[in-house]
Amino acid sequence: MVKSFDLSELDGKTAHAHLLGAVGPRPIAFASTIDAEGNPNLSPFSYFNVFSSNPPIVVFSPARRVRDNTTKHTLHNAEATREVVINIVNYDMVQQMSLASTEYGDGVNEFIKSGLTPIASEVVKPFRVKESPVQLECKVNDIISLGENGGAGNMIICEVVRMHIDERVMDANGIIDQQKIDLVARMGGNWYCRAKGEALFEVEKPLVTKGIGVDQIPKRIKESMYLNGNDLGKLGNVEKLPSDAELVEFASSFRIKEIFDKSSGGLETHELLHQYAKELLEENKVDKAWKALLCDKLNRS
Repeated sequence: MVKSFDLSELDGKTAHAHLLGAVGPRPIAFASTIDAEGNPNLSPFSYFNVFSSNPPIVVFSPARRVRDNTTKHTLHNAEATREVVINIVNYDMVQQMSLASTEYGDGVNEFIKSGLTPIASEVVKPFRVKESPVQLECKVNDIISLGENGGAGNMIICEVVRMHIDERVMDANGIIDQQKIDLVARMGGNWYCRAKGEALFEVEKPLVTKGIGVDQIPKRIKESMYLNGNDLGKLGNVEKLPSDAELVEFASSFRIKEIFDKSSGGLETHELLHQYAKELLEENKVDKAWKALLCDKLNRS
């Protein structure tokens, strides 16, 4: 059963919880700013992403507080100075980042409270966080208010004018290694997630090739009890199906011969081939999975 909501009819706290619980993981902009008198401020925001690489544009949003509709120091500082440093958060600094989110009063230095190290920027005035693996020095291009009620965002559109990357998170080609950088992201409530190890997986992008599409998968395969939507997505991403000659060659392999020899034909063979194809898909051996799925027509002929 699916519950549907008109968010305008929910109280702000509930609407906020539903949206943040559903839209995630969200990257974290650990924003360093200074006020008009030069006092530093450091605060994290999970309404954040990159929106353009040429020009290099990132956007984050210090939303109005849901509970009392007040605005945040970061917004005021960005309005006053039009500069910000966005420090990327990894697992090694997540607890200190969270501590910096405490709503201290005016004049309190979150660098000191969190134990993080301020270092001078090269182009803008706000400090960088030394412990951050990537630091983005930014000029503020625009600030767009999205509303006047509690929970309303204030989109700060930033142009990156200098980027600093810790060499320890780069691969041999000088590109950021997704395993080494060990990013964290925000989810609902107190929950975060860590992008490392088995949590990371690759999905081949169909940028150059044109997959046949799920609609071209034979019905007996598309309605398989062993295959899920991700499996069908992989199968639909191939450009062409294997030829009959390729199927005959594949059918001579040990596993297919074993399936044909041990099964009585018909439905039993069909199910065993689909189970084998599922194993191959889990190993991302899509071409072999297609061959296993189509070998049942050899058994029928």
